[in-house]
Amino acid sequence: MLVQSAAGLSCSQSMQPEQTSETQLRAAMADRTQEEKVLQQIEREVRMQEGAYKLLAACSQRDQALEASKSLLTCNARILALLSQLQRMRKTQILERVGHSTSEDVVPCTGKVSLSDLRIPLMWKDSEYFKNKGELHRCAVFCLLQCGTEIYDTDLVMVDRTLTDICFEDIIVFNKVGPGFQLRAELYSSSAVEDFSTAAQAPRKMSFLGGSLGCSSGKKIRAAFESTASCGYVSSAGRNIRPGHVSPPLPNQSALGPKYNLLAHTTLSIEHVREGFKTHDLMLSVTEDSPYWLPLYGNMCCRLVAQPLCIIQTVISGTLKVKLEEDVDHWENFYCVLTGQTLLCYQCQEDLKSEGKPLLVIPITK
Repeated sequence: MLVQSAAGLSCSQSMQPEQTSETQLRAAMADRTQEEKVLQQIEREVRMQEGAYKLLAACSQRDQALEASKSLLTCNARILALLSQLQRMRKTQILERVGHSTSEDVVPCTGKVSLSDLRIPLMWKDSEYFKNKGELHRCAVFCLLQCGTEIYDTDLVMVDRTLTDICFEDIIVFNKVGPGFQLRAELYSSSAVEDFSTAAQAPRKMSFLGGSLGCSSGKKIRAAFESTASCGYVSSAGRNIRPGHVSPPLPNQSALGPKYNLLAHTTLSIEHVREGFKTHDLMLSVTEDSPYWLPLYGNMCCRLVAQPLCIIQTVISGTLKVKLEEDVDHWENFYCVLTGQTLLCYQCQEDLKSEGKPLLVIPITK
């Protein structure tokens, strides 16, 4: 069975200058729209960050302060991810202006990635777990999950020697993920018995960004950058630092409530997508003498699944000519829809809208 497009356009025809200018204008408008969306996301995260600051300053209970500090860390991580995306977008625009194409000929299908049933086993000493001896070691723990600019945090879990596993019941779904995704999971811990200070000062103004940015977007970006810097997310030289990594403290920086520290991390990719519950290695970041240390076994268990959107959504539709095997010289027009690995052929588009059965179902095997 053979199929061919019913459209008679030639792919070898060159574009006219008017078409080229119109295409460039549309591309510039699309870039502008996308940039504005990113700036709006940054503004929203900055507002949430300011709310977390105020909440942290008003907290009188440690449990409240732990939740507010977790929200602040998550907001800062999202702001840095959005700033990095904005930087990549502007770099791409500059390369395109000088004639360097950065787009691929074939754009791979995106999809959804879901992580659930997250378990991290603990390895307590016999005297601590079975005999209940020694000082009670209690920490507040949560997991930060990042894939591209999508960042989610799990619920806070209080961990002591009565637990054998750190269990997170959250189901995290990442949307519009490419096949080359890198899903980074970071485990943060804070001692639940230390004293904390609620004295919160306004972020110190930073001048290293200068005036090279535009008036409108520059103010938004500088505000986001300064606010993340106040929590130690940006070093004094202006380099991006991953949340939880140690960076030199900024002058006049105040301690804002309880501090979370990176306990362990790992990175998952499409190679780790499997059916069922799987175990992955963790990279440990602290030693036993740290107050926020926990006896991690060194592994993380979870379910990681992926679903390409082309499997559940229509990839392309239109009119095709199909040569039936019964009649070699006869081509017949069908309205066809490509979904997943199946080409559905209808007599006309109205049959598809009325949810009628397709006349032909052609599996795509090559």
